[in-house]
Amino acid sequence: MTTDSRPITTMQLIDTHVHLNFDTFQPDLASVRSRWQEAGVVRLVHSCVEPSEFSSIQAIAYQFPELSFAVGLHPLDADKWHSESAAEIQSLASSEAKVVAIGEMGLDFYKAENYEQQCLVFEAQLAIASELNLPVIIHCRDAAKEVREILQKWQDIKGESIRGVMHCWGGTPEETQWFLDLGFYISFSGTVTFKNAKAIQASAAMVSSDRLLVETDCPFLAPVPKRGEKRNEPAYVRYVAEQVAHLRGETAEAIANQTTQNACKLFGLTL
Repeated sequence: MTTDSRPITTMQLIDTHVHLNFDTFQPDLASVRSRWQEAGVVRLVHSCVEPSEFSSIQAIAYQFPELSFAVGLHPLDADKWHSESAAEIQSLASSEAKVVAIGEMGLDFYKAENYEQQCLVFEAQLAIASELNLPVIIHCRDAAKEVREILQKWQDIKGESIRGVMHCWGGTPEETQWFLDLGFYISFSGTVTFKNAKAIQASAAMVSSDRLLVETDCPFLAPVPKRGEKRNEPAYVRYVAEQVAHLRGETAEAIANQTTQNACKLFGLTL
């Protein structure tokens, strides 16, 4: 049985990237939900690391009506891709109305050496998103140049652009502009609150207001002032919004309103 999801606070927020199916949330997920309601989080988008998570994420989405989700394969799991993976992702996405995106996908060259495999899997998932007319959630670490090249190639060769978001963005303002020019949204997480995250903070200050999103990427990357906690949670997206507002010289309410509008537009959400 679900309860009403309207917030106690008047500020409405959308956390555009969560991983609530992880084991760390299982003991107290109902309490976690109560806290995100109190913080004004009215919608959430649950990302997917690999298709095998689909049923567990779907169960949470049915438990909490305010949650929509994605299906895809994370670049660090690219070696799990097999001959039926594309068909599986496409079938799962087509079977569920609460699927609003494909992902998370992308490239992560921080430690990996399987560059060609990651690129193959990334492009295969872009094709699925294009076929289904769904936005993509892109994970990009130490690979901004390569992600840009793939997206630009898709645009040039296919004659169509891909809609989506650069999630948990950690790039420089120059890299940020690359993806803005490609029509992407830019989503900031708790890293924007970290003291030494100067490039991320500069990027948050320069993104056009109609392309700005906020997220937690929970259970990872708890923002200041919760950084010492082992587990991040959706209620803390409020601190991300407050920091972005500070960097841009705006009110937290204005950022909450704008990012909520943006998330609804990108993912086709309704409030």
